[in-house]
Amino acid sequence: MTTPPTTDLEAALRTAPPDPAEVARAVWAAVERADAEGLVDVAWATVDSPLGPLLLAGTDAGLVKVGFGVEDAALEELAAHVSPRVLEAPQRLDEARRELDEYFAGRRQAFELPLDWRLSRGFRRTVLERLYAEVPFGRTVSYLELASKSGNPKASRAVGTAMATNPLPIVVPCHRVLRTGGALGGYGGGLDAKRHLLALEGALLV
Repeated sequence: MTTPPTTDLEAALRTAPPDPAEVARAVWAAVERADAEGLVDVAWATVDSPLGPLLLAGTDAGLVKVGFGVEDAALEELAAHVSPRVLEAPQRLDEARRELDEYFAGRRQAFELPLDWRLSRGFRRTVLERLYAEVPFGRTVSYLELASKSGNPKASRAVGTAMATNPLPIVVPCHRVLRTGGALGGYGGGLDAKRHLLALEGALLV
């Protein structure tokens, strides 16, 4: 039997004790090699933000997930519903990170990222696509108004569910959806995060 060649990572781990810097370089090389060979279907990375760390995930089709914090459940959802070939590969999310940095710095009002909508289906997806297309920076809409825009004026509750399960918060701006009368309603990242985003856009006085 032919013995497979030793990888840089294996060699780094066999040193006693392993050199952390060598292990880190070997891991990074392995990630880059997997990406170059087309073995990564879902790349993910983290980005610091005024709201705390955000998880970003992307496919060849576009940004597929934005999460508040880095949770195993989010990565498991990606593995189950997109592809099990999920790998931390920050270089694949450089554009998303750049646009989010610009947004939080007040230099960007609209995202230009390609989006992968596959984690949302049916009426929920219709609602999110309508929100993304028709409720711009600095504007807000009620659940009832968004239901009407989406073709079903009686579906306010379903609109609320679409907001609660939005896989692309901030980019697909569910923070701009309020209760009739202007009350904040809920938000997956917490109401403080919702207030921060609305204030950033000039849609909420603080």
